[in-house]
Amino acid sequence: MTKLLNKAVEAVRQLPADIQDEIARAMLSLAGEQDEPEEIDPAHLPDVLESMAQAKRREFASDTEIEAAFRRFDG
Repeated sequence: MTKLLNKAVEAVRQLPADIQDEIARAMLSLAGEQDEPEEIDPAHLPDVLESMAQAKRREFASDTEIEAAFRRFDG
């Protein structure tokens, strides 16, 4: 394990269990080790399906749209 990964794991150990589980799922997904698909809230399913259809049609947000979306989080 690298020093950086070890530092990250130590930091995550200080977090509540539910947050640790979220981070663990993300890590497993990134490593290609996730066995179970991510559950989708039924209320979000139409948006997920529309997003998948847009991706299939190769309709992606422009760089300008992405930058604008990220700026909303800068608060």
